[in-house]
Amino acid sequence: MRTFLDFLKSKTFLIHLGLAFLALILLCFLVLRWLKSTTNHGDFVVVPDFSKMAVMEMRETAEKAGLRYEVLDSTNYNPEYPRFSILEQNPPAGTKVKENRKIYFTVNPSGYKKVTIPRIIQVTRRNATSMLRAVGLDVQRVTYIDELGKDMVYYIKYKGKEVNPGDKLPKTSKVELICGNGTIPGNAVIKAESGD
Repeated sequence: MRTFLDFLKSKTFLIHLGLAFLALILLCFLVLRWLKSTTNHGDFVVVPDFSKMAVMEMRETAEKAGLRYEVLDSTNYNPEYPRFSILEQNPPAGTKVKENRKIYFTVNPSGYKKVTIPRIIQVTRRNATSMLRAVGLDVQRVTYIDELGKDMVYYIKYKGKEVNPGDKLPKTSKVELICGNGTIPGNAVIKAESGD
């Protein structure tokens, strides 16, 4: 035990301890210098505003700025933006980032996603209108025909053509409801004939 304590007090041990301490300081200094050079410490790139840019233009701009990118699909069509243009970006424009940072982009699809026409035949006009609005469709017009069921939906038309429940239309499409007016079909003709 005494020899170990003597060794800790010896000149050789103190020299080795000093050398180890100096080596540790030198190693820390070199690691910090290496990190500073490889991470471009203090060097930033300001993220450009990619809003409404076409995808090809976005790619060129990102590469010139030294940024990487990833394009994410979007299901929400925005009619105020051109088709296949940038809707959103993360991080946002003006943010300072390191060179080679990945920017995530959400792209405007080519149009509204399609929705399924609900089963509204033999449903009242009021309920049919609510069901259509719930899926993202609008009633542009209601036309009445001679049918016994007053305000009952008999047909659905889109751009003048008959469509059926289960068919798909672009979201926000406007449809026409063909409803009954409460008159028995052919009744008006019979009355006209009986009136002669």
